[in-house]
Amino acid sequence: MAVSAYKPLNVETLGARLGSVPALRDTLGDPAGWRVREVGDGNLNLVFIVESDAGGLIVKQALPYVRLVGESWPLPLKRSFFEYHALRRQAARDPGRVPEVVHFDESQALIVMEFLTPHVILRHALIEGRMPPKTATDLGLFMARTLFRGSDLSMAARERKADLALFADNVELCDITENLVFTDPYFAAELNRHTSPQLDGLVAQIRADTALKMEAQRLKHVFATSAETLVHGDLHSGSIMVTDDDTRVIDPEFAFYGPMAFDVGMLFANFWMSFFSQRGHEQAGSRSKQRNWLLGVISGTWSTFQAEFERLWMTERNGMLYARSLFEDQGDDAGAAKSLARLMTQLEQDLFGFAGVEIHRRILGLAHNADFETIENEDLRAGCETNALNFGSEIIRRAKNGLTIAAANALARDIEAGGGAGR
Repeated sequence: MAVSAYKPLNVETLGARLGSVPALRDTLGDPAGWRVREVGDGNLNLVFIVESDAGGLIVKQALPYVRLVGESWPLPLKRSFFEYHALRRQAARDPGRVPEVVHFDESQALIVMEFLTPHVILRHALIEGRMPPKTATDLGLFMARTLFRGSDLSMAARERKADLALFADNVELCDITENLVFTDPYFAAELNRHTSPQLDGLVAQIRADTALKMEAQRLKHVFATSAETLVHGDLHSGSIMVTDDDTRVIDPEFAFYGPMAFDVGMLFANFWMSFFSQRGHEQAGSRSKQRNWLLGVISGTWSTFQAEFERLWMTERNGMLYARSLFEDQGDDAGAAKSLARLMTQLEQDLFGFAGVEIHRRILGLAHNADFETIENEDLRAGCETNALNFGSEIIRRAKNGLTIAAANALARDIEAGGGAGR
């Protein structure tokens, strides 16, 4: 595509506008044989599947506004630039875990990438009651490798600071997170919505909880100021595609340099929300096995993450932080181990806070999860959401008191069984 003024694609124009791009022709052949369909169901972008007898590709194009809201909420096209650069870095840091990019056009804000098939969105799979067996291992490794290798623990200082400067310009998408995740759920923001009137009392209680709001703002402070590593920035079950044999992470347009715990907390929050939503999806029978599996995925992802992070700490800690000259080179292996343990303790503490606010915003804010939204019976949905909201509040409160993944999972079981948050 020749450089020209930006113009959104559609099913009718895509072949004519992209038909001369070598990367597409090499995969798909003559554009006369292309079959195009739009599949974008997210909040921000246009997404097309382009297929021919020779193969298939995904074309993703940013829109100059938030698709969920419309043109009244403008958004810069440059977010595709950050997504492209994040995908390149993630591909290098954990090869095979993100889709391959075959073409990027900055002027048209579009990325052409590998068509993942027969993959499905993980969230949809969980709603259907599926249990992809590689989820925990693949996601634990992905987070450990991308978060470690994108930090001052691993990168050369000059390279890492140049990267920090590049992604620091992703201002508008960070602003979305800073407001929609950490602030808007805790007051009556214009675009908020919740299951009403069933949740009205609990919502009022959460918004009147000063200690809870103070902690949400402390976490916002950490999010805004702790530039530890390049994070995905929107890592949830809707940005993961799976088969029984493969797991891929997509849509890193919110990528920026932030706290390691943010990606981990966001992901675990979505697994816990899926856990609490399962009662609403039991039309074909009990989902107790699914609930057990989801908590096992959280435990397994965390243990895989810890083990891989420790391996990288021992083998790839070549950045400016925790220099080997201070520890191993002086025979002080214990000092290195204690430093790692302290870092992991802080990460675990913060991930619970990030998970809690993510649960709150997905039920009280603008962008909701299909896990709950597809439960048609509003009273049943509200019951599932009540348990999730109470769980979110509790893990935020208990994070500083030595809460562990095992204890959080036990709390989730207790709340789901009717034991209540206070037990």
